[in-house]
Amino acid sequence: MGVQMPFIHTMRVRFRDTDVQGHVYFGNYFEFCDEAYSAYMRAMGIPWQEMVKSGTDMFYASATCHYLRSAKFEDTIHIEARISRIGNTSITSTFVIRNEASETLAKATLTSVCVDPKTRDKIRVPDAFRQAVAAFQERAVSELPPER
Repeated sequence: MGVQMPFIHTMRVRFRDTDVQGHVYFGNYFEFCDEAYSAYMRAMGIPWQEMVKSGTDMFYASATCHYLRSAKFEDTIHIEARISRIGNTSITSTFVIRNEASETLAKATLTSVCVDPKTRDKIRVPDAFRQAVAAFQERAVSELPPER
């Protein structure tokens, strides 16, 4: 059994997301993942702005993407997101981007580092974030239909 993705953010490809060849410019897949990550955090109950107010900001430290198929202007895409690893100061998020036919367009990871918003020094991932992720992913996976 593969890893279940507990959260899906749906969006439509905008004209500005495409390049002269008519498909999504490769770097924009990271923007899509960033949008899905922000939506994930809101759905989890910890919007990014609230984290910053409570003393934790996040900076992206690493990003990878494997491109498998193209998306074009006006395509609807579904970005499956989950937190795949929480380290001492870092959080790794995993994304699968699919089209309406459920074909995988890309697979990506983003690694964020938690920092103090004032000093920008690395800090430990807050316990409240760890607990919220565990509860959200457990709840989301339990709500998925059984695999066939």
